[in-house]
Amino acid sequence: MSPPTDLEIARAARLRPIAEVAESAGIPHHHLEPYGHHVAKVDLAAVADLRDRPMARYVVITAITPTPLGEGKTTTAVGLAQGLAARGRRATLALRQPSMGPTFGIKGGAAGAGHSQVLPMETLNLHLTGDFHAVTAAHNLLAAMVDNHLHHGNELGLDPRGVAWRRVVDVNDRALRNVVTGLGARVDGFPRQGGFDITAASEVMVILGLATSLRDLRERLGRIVVGFTYAGRPVTAEDLKAAGAMAVILREALKPNLLQTTENTAVLVHTGPFGNIATGNSSVIADQIGIRTGDYLLTEAGFGADMGAERFFNLKCRVSGLRPDAAVLVATVRSLKAHSGHYEVMAGRPLPPEMLAENPRAVRAGADNLRRHLEIVRSFGVSPVVAINAFPSDFDSEHQVIRDVAESEGALVAVSTHVADGGHGALALAAAVEEACGRDHAFRPTYELDLSLREKIEAVATRVYGADGVDLAATAARDLDRFEVLGYGAFPVVIAKTHLSISSDPALRGAPRGWRLPVREVRAAAGAGYVYAICGEMRTMPGLSRHPAAEAIDLDENGDVVGLF
Repeated sequence: MSPPTDLEIARAARLRPIAEVAESAGIPHHHLEPYGHHVAKVDLAAVADLRDRPMARYVVITAITPTPLGEGKTTTAVGLAQGLAARGRRATLALRQPSMGPTFGIKGGAAGAGHSQVLPMETLNLHLTGDFHAVTAAHNLLAAMVDNHLHHGNELGLDPRGVAWRRVVDVNDRALRNVVTGLGARVDGFPRQGGFDITAASEVMVILGLATSLRDLRERLGRIVVGFTYAGRPVTAEDLKAAGAMAVILREALKPNLLQTTENTAVLVHTGPFGNIATGNSSVIADQIGIRTGDYLLTEAGFGADMGAERFFNLKCRVSGLRPDAAVLVATVRSLKAHSGHYEVMAGRPLPPEMLAENPRAVRAGADNLRRHLEIVRSFGVSPVVAINAFPSDFDSEHQVIRDVAESEGALVAVSTHVADGGHGALALAAAVEEACGRDHAFRPTYELDLSLREKIEAVATRVYGADGVDLAATAARDLDRFEVLGYGAFPVVIAKTHLSISSDPALRGAPRGWRLPVREVRAAAGAGYVYAICGEMRTMPGLSRHPAAEAIDLDENGDVVGLF
């Protein structure tokens, strides 16, 4: 008999009423706005009402450089929360909301796996409470206001060739990457080239994640730069009188969503910016609530420690004012084997059969990637814990290699079988995290904000990625100078690059040396409050595979979802 699917495990779990989950986390019931029996919004007033409570230990879950299949950060974060609960600790988990693009594409859902999932699984992966739709509507309202302004005479002198505000939608659709709008009759608008990004790549999504209040949200929306005038002056959402209506659309979306794990641990799910082209972290407001709800607040950062965790440390922690006590670095046998260079892993395809054979030598050959990510975490003054996310195809000898490497680097390490065993499979990991949180640590970012934008990009490239330096395209160099003049010089930086390598080249495995970071373009996300550098060909709108996951998703005769994984 085949093992139960994630969906079958999720449906067999006994969910508690969401008010009981909130009570266990110390969130007063009057702050809940129920969405059915097992999901609720948490009112923003909870931030102030919980402020006098003790602060929890703050732990970020990140990973080594993943394969295209992912290494299980979400399920490890869920398992760790359950493991801490099994040890008698009160733990709350803060996660991003999954985008429906990957859900219907190759990746499938992002609720965790096996006995360490966020529930209700179908609700989480499909719409939840509509926050993504609110982001889509607010973003596209601004796009409509831009085109409307051009149509009605362009009083601000916005250069149509430099409009940077595209439209968004929360599906994978390569046909929308580049489009021409305004075709037809004269009354149909001003024709110009544009395109669509996926909603998780929207600056509005990042703003929702970084906003600390409704007022802060409104002010950030007003600062969004949609383009520049012919004279080089930025044109903002405030200039277009669009920011107020955008804030109205997002008012309810700013409230975090409360769900639970398969073992009824509280989970705050809020916002979903991608980790390779945006910040890759859940919301500041969810953390402001979760940090006062128990002994531990766990949060996940997208992709590897060079991506989401770097943005967590250098950007999100600056906004929230919170300081991490430890970082969990998820590692898998299959990822380290991939970094050996002996195997090729492709998204949507099974692992090569030879990769499933016992081969501790291949694991050791890829271990430089683990060592480099441990260096990245330690560079922020944070104690790392290596979580070996165990797969059924692993061998003890391969786990031992990871353990030996981690211990030789001075890191705590534990094998976790949470997918098969839930919280009891993560007891050793939970104990290691508790020990790491008790160690001395002195958090420090990669750079100070008074450095120039060039110096900040150079600091991330050399100190985090291990590059020899940065090569700026001429247009990127000119734009950095312009951003300094415009007053964006004190912003932190985000580097948009591949998540499949610590370098900017997805083909470079392990811990590449002797390379330079090529920056072809820089843009200002003035509302979010950072400048981002684009390295290589970055897709902001994914496409679908030949056989996307959407082909298998349907409703059965009872109206229940089938085929979701």
